[in-house]
Amino acid sequence: MPKADTPPGFKPLKDTVLFTPWKLGHLNLEHRIVQAPLTRMRSTKEEDAVTVPNDLNVEYYSQRATKGGLQLTEATDIHKYAGGYPGAPGIFTASQIAGWKKVTDAVHAKGGYIYCQLWHTGRASPKSFRGGQQSWSSSDIPMSGNYLDGTSCAENPPRPMTVDEIHATAKEWGAAAKRALEAGFDGVEIHGANGYLLDQFLHDNVNKRTDDYGGSIENRSRFPLEVISETCKAIGADKVGIRLSPFNYFQDTKDSAPVEHWSYVCEKIASLPESERLAYVHMVEPRFDEVLDEQAKLDALSAYTSDKGVEAEATTSPKRASLVEFRNILSKGGVKFIAAGGFNRDNALPKLDSGDADGIIFGRWFIANPDLPKRLSEGLELNPYDRTTFYGADPPSKGYVDYPVYESAVAA
Repeated sequence: MPKADTPPGFKPLKDTVLFTPWKLGHLNLEHRIVQAPLTRMRSTKEEDAVTVPNDLNVEYYSQRATKGGLQLTEATDIHKYAGGYPGAPGIFTASQIAGWKKVTDAVHAKGGYIYCQLWHTGRASPKSFRGGQQSWSSSDIPMSGNYLDGTSCAENPPRPMTVDEIHATAKEWGAAAKRALEAGFDGVEIHGANGYLLDQFLHDNVNKRTDDYGGSIENRSRFPLEVISETCKAIGADKVGIRLSPFNYFQDTKDSAPVEHWSYVCEKIASLPESERLAYVHMVEPRFDEVLDEQAKLDALSAYTSDKGVEAEATTSPKRASLVEFRNILSKGGVKFIAAGGFNRDNALPKLDSGDADGIIFGRWFIANPDLPKRLSEGLELNPYDRTTFYGADPPSKGYVDYPVYESAVAA
């Protein structure tokens, strides 16, 4: 293939901290670009509530695997009625484990590493995804709008989980982690963000319980901490991370004091016994949200993160809307920190150079550029992404495995 000159304005990043090795739990990684856990809804429905990874998924993850690089899978159902999205896979049947094994084998063949992100959607799941059963959450507060199947959230509210269900679900996370290792994964990431089940316990505008799992942040964080404990005991803490989103607005979550409350969660994580202390925490930047644009998100957050309290003007500068405080707390326990949310070739490096993160999550740019690490390393032009194909497409390969690598683009 002819070698193209570096396009003007694109600085090669190969000699920067982005391409320095680092240790994450039991992994020795060769660069700090991490593929985001991206729900793409491209797996195959085997029966109601059972969706299996297929050959298209194998191709997708294999395309984006790099020697010494880390990929996080799309959110994966821990049991049959944990999901809420068509085409989202699980890891609770033999067929799903076999399907994922093809993915992990393909990634490992290229020298890469891959973690399975494990979730339960909680109140984001309609009855049609739960065999007609009512969805679970911390409380009985529904989301606004409609579920993906078109039914009204308000007319189909969740029911609060019983304490027995909380304990059983924490153990199910651990069991799912064991199945993930059986499928060849190098580890797992607990999904505790974006308004799904664990986040529904953490955020105080959703969790209205009056028992040991509600009220204070000590109680609201109890379930997520139990999940961490069960998962680490199941497969080893050096193979487990968690995703958190303190400043989340997605799925109608909005906490009254995110800095204070998630600082507590981070302090608990950092002080856990070594056998239960996570390898990393992966957090979403305050500026990023799936509902609001960047400025609208920052304006809204200002009321909750400024010294003026929740009645502050929207124009108040959200000086404290930052992940740095959480990173500093976690570092005391030796817990690595991975940042996500709107990162690109320009703003990723400053985040690492400042010491505010150990690794950087790329999502949309990884969707459109299967060879993203190469393009960033060499300062090559990036393919634009097509938002209309993020969550499924017809045919399913469109916007999924048909983005060209750089050599193909040059040859064309």
